[in-house]
Amino acid sequence: MKSAHSCDSEKDATSGAPCHAHTAVPNERPAKKYLCPMCAGVESDSPGTCPKCGMALELNPTFRSANNVVYTCPMHPQIEQDRPGTCPICGMALEPKNAGDLEENPELRDMTRRFWIGAVLSLPVFIVAMSHMLPSAPPWVQGDFSRWAQFVLSTPVVFWCGWPFFQRAWQSVVNRSPNMFTLIAIGVGAAYGYSAVVMLLPWIFPPSFAAHGTIGIYFEAAAIITVLVLLGQVLELRARSRTGSAIRALLDLAPATARLVRDGEEHDVPLNEVRAGDHLRVRPGEKVPVDGRVTEGRTSIDESMLTGESMPVEKAAGDRVTGATLNQTGSIVIQAERVGSKTVLAQIVEMVAQAQRSRAPIQRLADKVAGWFVPAVILIALITFCAWALAGPEPRLAYAIVNAVAVLIIACPCALGLATPMSVMVGVGRGAQAGVLIKNAGAIELMEKVSTLVVDKTGTLTQGKLAVTGMITKGAVTEEELLRSAAAVEKNSEHPLARALLEAATQRGISIPAAANFESITGGGVVGEVAGQRVVVGKEKFLREYEIKDLDSLEERAAAFRAQGNGVIFVAIGGRAAGIIAVADEVKETAAGVIQELHRLGIKIIMLTGDNERTARSVAQKLGIDDVEAGVEPEQKYERVRGLRGENNVVAMAGDGINDAPALAAADVGIAMGTGTDVAMESAGITLLSGDLRGIEKAVRLSRAMMRNIRQNLFFAFIYNSLGVPIAAGVLYPFFGILLSPVLAGAAMSFSSVSVIANALRLRSARL
Repeated sequence: MKSAHSCDSEKDATSGAPCHAHTAVPNERPAKKYLCPMCAGVESDSPGTCPKCGMALELNPTFRSANNVVYTCPMHPQIEQDRPGTCPICGMALEPKNAGDLEENPELRDMTRRFWIGAVLSLPVFIVAMSHMLPSAPPWVQGDFSRWAQFVLSTPVVFWCGWPFFQRAWQSVVNRSPNMFTLIAIGVGAAYGYSAVVMLLPWIFPPSFAAHGTIGIYFEAAAIITVLVLLGQVLELRARSRTGSAIRALLDLAPATARLVRDGEEHDVPLNEVRAGDHLRVRPGEKVPVDGRVTEGRTSIDESMLTGESMPVEKAAGDRVTGATLNQTGSIVIQAERVGSKTVLAQIVEMVAQAQRSRAPIQRLADKVAGWFVPAVILIALITFCAWALAGPEPRLAYAIVNAVAVLIIACPCALGLATPMSVMVGVGRGAQAGVLIKNAGAIELMEKVSTLVVDKTGTLTQGKLAVTGMITKGAVTEEELLRSAAAVEKNSEHPLARALLEAATQRGISIPAAANFESITGGGVVGEVAGQRVVVGKEKFLREYEIKDLDSLEERAAAFRAQGNGVIFVAIGGRAAGIIAVADEVKETAAGVIQELHRLGIKIIMLTGDNERTARSVAQKLGIDDVEAGVEPEQKYERVRGLRGENNVVAMAGDGINDAPALAAADVGIAMGTGTDVAMESAGITLLSGDLRGIEKAVRLSRAMMRNIRQNLFFAFIYNSLGVPIAAGVLYPFFGILLSPVLAGAAMSFSSVSVIANALRLRSARL
């Protein structure tokens, strides 16, 4: 049988022309173009902004670089390109979208090198420049030699060490996106440029510029400010690198090699050479290399890295296994099904990476402020210059330049720009460590405001599989005999009830005999012979059809089981009623405690389930759920969630099945159980790896900690700039004679960024 596209040769059978499917060049890639998301037809060969609407151009989504690495801006995710660089909007270093694409950060390496070279050259400049303040300073300190030495040493600091800042500043001007590098470049450039002109063209300055016979120079300010900004960049990049430690830890879970089984021989191959369909041997103590299915052998596998459960899971032929889980006891052969970026581990890593790059809605406030803040600061600097030049003490122009430069430097909004993304990155990493995967920053911000939590029952509040919860026997029949007989007959059935009986018998150590003359009646039950006696298992009506008459005495006990939300199985042995077995989807052990804690956090809980009313209300009563609606179809869940949102509630929806996906997408925040379906996880903003409801409580606490941290950072940044700019402008000088030098302004600017970073890193130890 041929595939959908089949041809016997590379020529079309009818026209004789080359087959279109075979003429495409395998490695051909679309041309790299940057497009405007708003204005059709606007494209460019390089990143920038749209000439019509001013929006940042986006990389053609069909383009990928030769090595399939795409770089994006952490602050502006619409900026993408095929190589490292800087964002044309904010000037930040671009990062690979896939966290595993680079072993090290080239931006961090480059900035570190520039910082150390700049520090070595700037230190003597600073010492010489400050030495004249010492009472016993040697005469040469204020002579031409020291001034020219400062000029020579500071020039490479400004023009080589600080060159990236001038590049980013120019880019911000070209793209009409002023940012912190605009202020840095203007401030450093003004301090250095003024000093250089003093050295090279001293005769152009009027005598009023001279103090004690010489005109002041500010090379130390330009050099030290450059080094301090470089230090801030290094600290920021290192902090960003540390926030990726959770991702790298996840990547390290996968083994480096796999043992390939082919043509009866086994040999180790690099993991990236494994293809779907390959058969792989996994020996005891080894990690499962990729997602697949067991084809040979039996074993127990530690899946704690995925589910958080410490109990090993038994695996046999036909069972699925997940890459990076640990094989404990037996040797198995698996068939690879999902490899590379399609594995569960790779998807988890990508989800975390995307979330760390995403922006919380509160970031719009910082972006909006930064948009008008930079032009406002430049205006304040001009006003400062004019005020000191017209009304300041002599030398007026010297004071005007120094104070204007101090305003530009201290107002640098780097702390404002770092406030939100740093907290988001650290918080996402902390969540990943706790088994809470955040798909986007908007979800975790909204989680703080959630007032109503809608939960599914099966798989969310309950285990998602049936288990025996009780038994009642009749006459001389024991519970062990009742369960052995029922399990022996059900052994040949594929019904979920059969699995529950078999698991219960196995857990009790009951040996299950073979059943003869097995027969299964759809919608009724099963019949077979065990040890020469006919055993009938099923509904009461089904047993009556087999003329089992003494069932009335069991009916009252069955009704009591049903009232508690259990299903009831009737069993007859040798033509007489032997007893009943209660089966239910058991409530998760942690559910009641989590519901109680969520109530303490002020969240209302509503259960929406497709199960029957009696079972749903029984579960809701056990857990203390506020409201319950049973027999709800997927589209009804969707409409109910939308209705709750329309009542001014911030709604979170927790579910695990395909039927929950529409409601998860409709909620303000969708929370998927990691033990559920891929569709549910795709529709949700947050995924709980272990499927444990305690993850919801952790997500709420993480959200509140993150948002508190972001507000603290924004407060630091706003207060710092609000106080720093007027002091740098000289408002304290008329009253206290205090002026802020550009060097101190640069130090204060770097300190503000460091304080924001340090505060964000506190989230790594947040108690959830």
